[in-house]
Amino acid sequence: MHDNKTWSGRFNEPVSELVKKYTGSIDFDKRLATWDIQGSLAHAQMLQKVGVLSEQDLADIQQGMAEILEDIQNGRIEWSLDLEDVHMNIERRLTDKIGDAGKRLHTGRSRNDQVATDIRLWLRDEITVIQDLIRALQTSLLDLAEENVDVVMPGFTHLQVAQPVSFGHHMLAYVEMLGRDFERMVDCRKRVNRMPLGAAALAGTTYPIDRTITAELLGFEQICQNSLDAVSDRDFAIEFTAAASLVMVHLSRLSEELILWMSPRVGFIDIADRFCTGSSIMPQKKNPDVPELVRGKSGRVVGHLMGMIVLMKSQPLAYNKDNQEDKEPLFDTVDTLVDTLRIYADMMRGVTVKADNMRAAVMQGFAMATDLADYLVKKGMPFRDSHEVVALAVRFADGKGVDLSELAFEELAQFSDLIAEDVFEYLTPEGALNARDHVGGTAPNQVRAQIARWRELMA
Repeated sequence: MHDNKTWSGRFNEPVSELVKKYTGSIDFDKRLATWDIQGSLAHAQMLQKVGVLSEQDLADIQQGMAEILEDIQNGRIEWSLDLEDVHMNIERRLTDKIGDAGKRLHTGRSRNDQVATDIRLWLRDEITVIQDLIRALQTSLLDLAEENVDVVMPGFTHLQVAQPVSFGHHMLAYVEMLGRDFERMVDCRKRVNRMPLGAAALAGTTYPIDRTITAELLGFEQICQNSLDAVSDRDFAIEFTAAASLVMVHLSRLSEELILWMSPRVGFIDIADRFCTGSSIMPQKKNPDVPELVRGKSGRVVGHLMGMIVLMKSQPLAYNKDNQEDKEPLFDTVDTLVDTLRIYADMMRGVTVKADNMRAAVMQGFAMATDLADYLVKKGMPFRDSHEVVALAVRFADGKGVDLSELAFEELAQFSDLIAEDVFEYLTPEGALNARDHVGGTAPNQVRAQIARWRELMA
């Protein structure tokens, strides 16, 4: 077993096995290995350019790191708990391979700025993947919307039938939400893409480093300007987790609707069998497990956000061991979000819309009541008066167990002299859709325009 000679000279007795296990992070931070090597190679190149490392030392480091990376990719690395974390495991392996040049690699840096750099490099790449997955899901929703622009469904407020909307319009609401999610990821990535390397432990270093060289090699857009803040800042991780939480909340809302719509009591949609499961006791069941689990996993990600915020709230400057606890929730947030977006993009392509059931539901909730009120306003009646007239008409129709459109003309006309035979043109679901013909409205031609706008934006 290895002793951690990087710091053990100060101590009179070895760390207990329990403490090693409790404080070690190699079990989870080993996933940063590729990015740790990437950061180390850039640091070594910078040290060579400023004259701290020789050309031979750099060549040895590059060769040794290439071999270690190949070992990692092929699963040939044995990670040691005695070496605490991914940084020391790689450094020890490098030193075993190339000798003193490996020991000189750590010149001018600390594990404090090293880990902060690794996390940012890793998260930057993951955000790029997430952006692509958001776009893929938006494309699935756009395709589903385009196939169902003319399908009428009840729009709800308070989960009560409110007004008719196009099913395509309803899907576009989630495209808009995901559009904001994409923008947040783009914006968040800017603050992730700032380099802490060079801050060393907390105060910078006495070596003549050039941080601009390292930043350019690693593709960082900016350099963290205060060494204390650079090693202790986890705002970028909290901000990302907040953005991820919003994505999950949006998908949880969609999940809730899919679950309701798939219920036989509603029957608006069906979800492909490959995304559902059955019951061990009830043979008739087809359970929407994926959206149910997404709804549950949203709480998991929001919980990580709360944990990250609480983790930081009482930390004095600069780095503290508390920050070791940032990785597992951050890793799990990324994994959960990536998996959810990927499966959702596929699942939405497996949604079958039951248009007849949707239209029948529109006819059951007096969804065209507002259209009748608007009809009377256009005839000259003040809106508040028309609201009262229509409320009386709804009460009358409800008593008969019919929709407003199913009343006889004479029955409707008793509520106002302004009601004429043309009133029934305004009391159809299709008429209600077409009447809302403005930017953001649910008229089919507006929905098609929005679909075209989004396709152009995403091209």
